[in-house]
Amino acid sequence: MPRRCGSVPRRRRSLVAGIIWAFRLGAKVREREPAPPRPDEQPKMPPGGPVHETREVREPDEVPRAADESERLTPHQLGNVGTKRAADQSRPRWTPGSSGSFGGGGGGRT
Repeated sequence: MPRRCGSVPRRRRSLVAGIIWAFRLGAKVREREPAPPRPDEQPKMPPGGPVHETREVREPDEVPRAADESERLTPHQLGNVGTKRAADQSRPRWTPGSSGSFGGGGGGRT
């Protein structure tokens, strides 16, 4: 059966209708969003100037031990294991002769 000129297949019409529906939905969602902040509403720099990050070496706190060696502690008994500032603040370096990573291409330990 020959296609008539000017007829659009049903799939194409539904595709176009879906795109139009998605565009309208996006426009409605965008209308509900708050307007961008005005220049006077922009964040201001703190009075002391820009804040810089602090670099320090941390080490884990001691893990609590069970009262009896046959008893095991459960995760909720352990709680959040915190960290503390390490006494040695020198940055750890790779040991000489090691490649630094698996497959890093270095000679590794021989």
